[in-house]
Amino acid sequence: MRRLAHRFSLKELGPFHHFLGVEVVPTGDGLFLSQSQYVVDTLDQFGMTGAKEVTTPMNTSVDLYVVTSPVFDVIVYRQAIGRLQYLAITRPEISFAVNRLAQFMAAPTELQWQPVKRVLRYLKGTLYLGLHFRRGQSLSLTAYSDSDWGDTRDGGRSTTAYVIYFGPNVVSWRFAKQRCVSRSSTEPEFRVLTNFVAEVMWI
Repeated sequence: MRRLAHRFSLKELGPFHHFLGVEVVPTGDGLFLSQSQYVVDTLDQFGMTGAKEVTTPMNTSVDLYVVTSPVFDVIVYRQAIGRLQYLAITRPEISFAVNRLAQFMAAPTELQWQPVKRVLRYLKGTLYLGLHFRRGQSLSLTAYSDSDWGDTRDGGRSTTAYVIYFGPNVVSWRFAKQRCVSRSSTEPEFRVLTNFVAEVMWI
């Protein structure tokens, strides 16, 4: 720090504890990253402070493509999705649900707003979860990948999903639509393998 201060204009702000809304908590074996206050602010913004908690971020049995539902406020929907996308920095388990719901930002309906509220209810019940980066001797990379076969109502494009661990720590994850339509259930699997192997090689 002193060597940098000789060359650059720096100010000592004390121990590192917050960065862009992410709380950094030193632990006995590493660092814990949390956005609990950000979750509280988000729940308050959308009137979900007193909502009933749920144990999962998404109900997979809900058909999000029903078009008879009333149109919902586009601005409110986009604000909610934007906050959830930022929250996924330390909460990778909501990434799939957020990616799915972000596909309806152009013209959301009340039907799609209900799953957004479910994600918020899930966050209320898991307020203090986050990412724990632990020190350790293992430098091994472990990666998992998967994909679905695209729904014709969604343009037929499959969803790519992968997560990569460096030792015991999650360091990279992704949920995204593939760029082209696959003609079999095997093609999207090879596409996601290509993407996540490239990510592993980069790491």
